Amino acid sequence: MLVAVDIGNTNIEVGFMEGGQVRDSYRLITHTDHTADEFGLMLTQYLAMAGYRPEDVDDAVISSVAPDVMHPLKACLTKFFGIEPLVVGPGVRTGMNIRLDDPRSLGADCLADCVGAYRVYGGPVLVVDFGTATTFNYVDAKGTIRSGLITVGIRSGARALFEKTAQLPQVEITRPDTILATGTRTAMQAGLYYNFLGGLERIITQFKTEISQDFQVVATGGMGRSFSQDTDLIDVYDPELIFKGMAYIHDLNADG
Repeated sequence: MLVAVDIGNTNIEVGFMEGGQVRDSYRLITHTDHTADEFGLMLTQYLAMAGYRPEDVDDAVISSVAPDVMHPLKACLTKFFGIEPLVVGPGVRTGMNIRLDDPRSLGADCLADCVGAYRVYGGPVLVVDFGTATTFNYVDAKGTIRSGLITVGIRSGARALFEKTAQLPQVEITRPDTILATGTRTAMQAGLYYNFLGGLERIITQFKTEISQDFQVVATGGMGRSFSQDTDLIDVYDPELIFKGMAYIHDLNADG
């Protein structure tokens, strides 16, 4: 069994994979002060909840945009499971070409998303990840990452609105029942949601305008499910996309 760990700025997602399929997954808040022992305790508990034992773990792969968290987690896998995990990043084979100004600037999470989308759905494909930041990455028909766009995530936008105003409350991000809001909270929720939806559709439309061939749009991450249900511009929502990409990268490097 392969343990895939995606360390994001807000959450850490853990997937237990067999045969390229996610058998179970868990999410915890990203904290920079967890020790290797604390991560070991959490991972062994998640394994037990999923019906596995530590000895069932054959290997591990990590994708991280938070180096301070990656190091204790990597140490945890070595100490508790006797595994030196593969870390997605420079020097690791992915089967993809990256045609950006600075290929090393592409986040490990975006890279794994692109690998997963291309291997599962083919290309050309626009990969949209709804995370702390919202990212758009275009992969052509030959598996080359040609373009990347980064904008604020909806939760980050809501947090900024709350922190930078004196009287606006912190609100849950949810799909509103109506845009005809009658209170401060519902006004913020509807405003955030539809403003973000409009921006999302405009960005995808601009990609379609500037790219001369049709492509699929594959979305993943937190709010991706809600937005994919509210627009015809997203073709597929796949919450396990990054795990699929990480599993492919692991297998490619494990084969030599």
